[in-house]
Amino acid sequence: MKIRLIPALLAVMLAILSVFARAPQSRRPQNRPPNIVIIFADDLGYADIGSYGATEYVTPNLDRMAAEGMRMTDFYAAQAVCSASRAALLTGCYPNRIGIRGALDHKSSYGLNRDEMTFAELVKQRGYATAMFGKWHLGHHPQFLPTRHGFDEYYGLPYSNDMWPRHPLNPNYYPDLPLIENERTIRLDPDQTQLTTRYTERSIAFIKKNKDRPFLLYLAHSMPHVPLFVSDKFKGKTKRGLFGDVIEEIDWSVGQVLDALKQHNLDEQTLVIFTSDNGPWLSYGDHAGSAKPLREGKGTAFDGGVREPFIARWPGRIPAGAVSHAPAMTIDIMPTIARLTGARLPKNRIIDGRDIWYLLTSRRGVKEPHEALYFYWGAELHAVRSGKWKLHLPHKYRSIESPGADGKPGRDGVGTIGLSLFDLENDMGETTDVSDKNPQVVRRLMTFVERARDDLGDDLTKRAGKNIRPAERME
Repeated sequence: MKIRLIPALLAVMLAILSVFARAPQSRRPQNRPPNIVIIFADDLGYADIGSYGATEYVTPNLDRMAAEGMRMTDFYAAQAVCSASRAALLTGCYPNRIGIRGALDHKSSYGLNRDEMTFAELVKQRGYATAMFGKWHLGHHPQFLPTRHGFDEYYGLPYSNDMWPRHPLNPNYYPDLPLIENERTIRLDPDQTQLTTRYTERSIAFIKKNKDRPFLLYLAHSMPHVPLFVSDKFKGKTKRGLFGDVIEEIDWSVGQVLDALKQHNLDEQTLVIFTSDNGPWLSYGDHAGSAKPLREGKGTAFDGGVREPFIARWPGRIPAGAVSHAPAMTIDIMPTIARLTGARLPKNRIIDGRDIWYLLTSRRGVKEPHEALYFYWGAELHAVRSGKWKLHLPHKYRSIESPGADGKPGRDGVGTIGLSLFDLENDMGETTDVSDKNPQVVRRLMTFVERARDDLGDDLTKRAGKNIRPAERME
């Protein structure tokens, strides 16, 4: 009897195993490198999402990201303007080092140099699929587009969404705004109410298509840069008007990306980062965000111009609900990606960023990644931060005389500041100069200033940097 049962039992077991063999496998190999998703907003202020102080609208998906991951309180963009900031994010270098300053437009005859390595080219070493959806702003000619810098797919605007014939101040300056797919313009002056939705749809499709291989997704929203547009599904939803509606739609987009990762069992294999390129464009009044309690906004080296929300989520790897107060910058993202993916950074050039994975995992007893962080406006060195201290050098800066409304800018003025030291731990609004009480700190930070002037240059003191690489000019 027992002998006759053994063949029958084996047959049943083989049948079960054959079913499992044919079934789709939800688990990925443990040695597969992680997926990377970077979501980059435009002109988002420090206080523009719920976990950083927004109250007139809700950002449940970003708040969930913060609850399930890490929030950094002292994270910086490399410069308070679009192209320079994005150059730093993509390459891990100060924008002044690679010749990208300011905001490129339709007349710019230069862009990101092909010799620079982007984080897309970095992960290509490890066989990643790569895509960029949204605002590029590192050169609009074909030789400068994302597809020439390591991205397999591109869909979006080549520069800011206000660079079109409906500009409130310069309607005759800009041509029609191109919407580009890979390297082909597929539409002029696209319906901007659909941009956030279309970028999101492309992102979800990319995740689905590449769920069985490592991928890097760079989703760079055009909003909340003016002009503000929102789809009908979010129009009129918030007490904050159009600006609040736009932020809620960006939050929806984040939720869609997180849902897609969960749907394809990729949650625990994916690092998701959310941050922004610079602070709010305060000239636009009710169409601008808030950097409170920070000082000033976009276009300045005060923290309101460069300190940004930063959230990183990776279930099982980044502790839930963690908060870091260590100063860090967008230049640190690329070296961190290199560490996580096992890719090699170029050794024949200076990379300014540092691996900050130990900060994201809340490892205790480690040093801050940088002795100092430098803040330029164009080619002028305006400030340096080291630890809790921030030293402003004498300079002029953009100030707001009267804010605008309803999509039209107000009047900018010019502010001036002398040599000033701020204790950001006790005065994050940079209101009280304490240089007289801390001369030794000023002297120490001035040694970093001199290093920066020697290395990267400084137009305010007519210094040329020794280690600057050029942007690429049109062929």
